[in-house]
Amino acid sequence: MGTDLLPPFVLQNYEIHEWKHACAILQQDFPAEWRDLCDLLVSFRLRRSWINTGGGRKSLVSENIDSFLYARGWAEKKFDTQIVVDGVAKQSPTHKVDCFKNRVAIEIEWNNKDPFFDRDLNNFRLLFDLRAVSVGVIITRTDELQTIFDGLGRGTSYGSSTTHMSRLLPRLDGGSGGGCPVLVVGISKKLYEEDEQ
Repeated sequence: MGTDLLPPFVLQNYEIHEWKHACAILQQDFPAEWRDLCDLLVSFRLRRSWINTGGGRKSLVSENIDSFLYARGWAEKKFDTQIVVDGVAKQSPTHKVDCFKNRVAIEIEWNNKDPFFDRDLNNFRLLFDLRAVSVGVIITRTDELQTIFDGLGRGTSYGSSTTHMSRLLPRLDGGSGGGCPVLVVGISKKLYEEDEQ
């Protein structure tokens, strides 16, 4: 069991890691969300044109993933949370989750500064403890993609202190996600497509 529950295409074309039985929980307790995630990962391709298009608020990679999930009923979600001690309420704000549906939270970290991983994992931990999220998923990029970025002359836009797998795994291994089950999906070179001359 575990990551072998994912479709063979996903296992062959992504770098996959899980904590606290995330795949089993998704498949058994959230079958519709599991199907959405698997369908997304099977259909996704990393296009050269997306890499060559400069920044802005959100990358074309993130926009493409978001739009796939939004079309299936997922939505960006902000939680209104507070802590009450002896009748005194104190706001406990959380960060918006990129894609949320039925207690499953997905964050897309394509090319942000790596402290965004801390923010996401802390958010998963808190929302799991509050029973608002049952499983967290982070979609990021594998380290090996750096050779593609360098070859396209975009390497400096994807620096070593931005979000990629080797910046995420030590945080998870160190317990940053708390008790929240987490699935990590790394977009690899195998998904790269030349879609422009």
